[in-house]
Amino acid sequence: MRSGVRSLGWVAVGIAVGLGIAWSQTWVTPSLGEGAPGTSAAEIPPSAGTAPDSDIGAPGEHSRFALLARAVAPAVVNVHTSKTVVQQSMPFPGFPFGDLFGLGRPGDDQPRERSYKVPALGTGFIIQDDGLILTNNHVVEDVDEISVVFSDGTRSEAEIVGTDPKTDLALIRAKADREYQTLALGDSDALLPGDWVVAIGNPFGLDHTVTAGIVSATGRDIGEGPYDDFIQTDAAINPGNSGGPLLNLAGEVIGINTAINPQANTIGFAVPINLAKGILPALEADGHVTRGWLGVAVQPITPELADAMGLDVQEGALVAQVTPGSPAADAGFERGDVIVRFGDRVVHHMRELPRAVAAAKPGSKVAVELIRDKEHLTKEVEIAALEDDAGESPAESQAPGGDHGSTSFGFDIGDVPDAMRRQLGIGPNQGAVIVRVYPGGPGKQAGLRRGDVILEVDRKRVSGGADAEQRLDEAGERVLLLVQRDQSSLFVAVHRAK
Repeated sequence: MRSGVRSLGWVAVGIAVGLGIAWSQTWVTPSLGEGAPGTSAAEIPPSAGTAPDSDIGAPGEHSRFALLARAVAPAVVNVHTSKTVVQQSMPFPGFPFGDLFGLGRPGDDQPRERSYKVPALGTGFIIQDDGLILTNNHVVEDVDEISVVFSDGTRSEAEIVGTDPKTDLALIRAKADREYQTLALGDSDALLPGDWVVAIGNPFGLDHTVTAGIVSATGRDIGEGPYDDFIQTDAAINPGNSGGPLLNLAGEVIGINTAINPQANTIGFAVPINLAKGILPALEADGHVTRGWLGVAVQPITPELADAMGLDVQEGALVAQVTPGSPAADAGFERGDVIVRFGDRVVHHMRELPRAVAAAKPGSKVAVELIRDKEHLTKEVEIAALEDDAGESPAESQAPGGDHGSTSFGFDIGDVPDAMRRQLGIGPNQGAVIVRVYPGGPGKQAGLRRGDVILEVDRKRVSGGADAEQRLDEAGERVLLLVQRDQSSLFVAVHRAK
């Protein structure tokens, strides 16, 4: 995983002479709304408060953590998976005992394929009395076999019901004919930093390990995608905890343990259960999630951008690009609009918009409030269905050439080469390319890169290097640039060097 966060995974492989033995355990790296009946959370005594002393219990008594762990244990399962791995090995030509050890006959110099099963472990928890289990997508992704082991040691085969790689969540169903104890789903929006939480899982194969800690933060963006909204906790979670429940002191699931920071022992991340609640019905019914699509690329409002655009507050999502033919384009959205409300949801931060759009039903009409040139407008947009990524790689920045001039904003500019125009889809007499960004200068501090193409200076289009240079010379102490980088565009505010 990116941003210093990785999957809860480790691999161990042993090889003996003449016999290849591979064994691995891999984890990462996100109707059911109110939780299914049958949960034992009601058996847990009411909370005495959030202070540690009131939860640990008096001498000779079981702590609240112990009572909680005992009550929920039957609903937490170990997830065992395996997949077939095919490996090519080169023989040893002429080795007299080659065939005995599977290395090939004497003189055989052709590679040989060998396949073997690679086992892996994870965690899950039961949310319906028909054996429906919630876990992480990466626990069951691309596996051949799945089974679950309950707290009493019994085992059941399981099958995948639905997966959602974007939130790293998956539903599986145990096949055993038995009674299933379930866990109730709590309210992750009610969490506050400092609240006590308990994690239960299968770290390093140590089944039903219980750890406790607090919520360190909520709403964490760890660079995994547009739907990042993780709960950070210092409750110890390790490889094998993936897919396990993060519980509040009422025994309700408020998160699904998913990722860790490999450089720390007490920085773990869980998918909020409220995010899961929104997609569980679709996962169970259809096996996948269909999300809404608006058709804009957005960026956060920085203090510099808010100042450059004359915004009163540093809130909303700045539209950097409108996809042609998209719902946003059809509704009249423009580059430079600031979206401040989507339906009944206020957009305080840029990352709130993708989640709100994704939750919108395709075909529904939503009123979107935006700010354009300091004026508030409302656009009604019909949401479309988000298609899967086409897999096209963005155009790579080419080394630009041609004459160029220096600016007092810490970068040099020039005309856009014809090859770059074709690659980026830029028309003739349009844009100026940045050919150098000076270390430590204002352009570098603002995030500009060599190969960025300046399309606008202070909301006015530029027709080439000379035009851009003139507009920059005539600008004030701060300039607002619209920059195209690969196949995306973004606004950048840059201050003039002093």
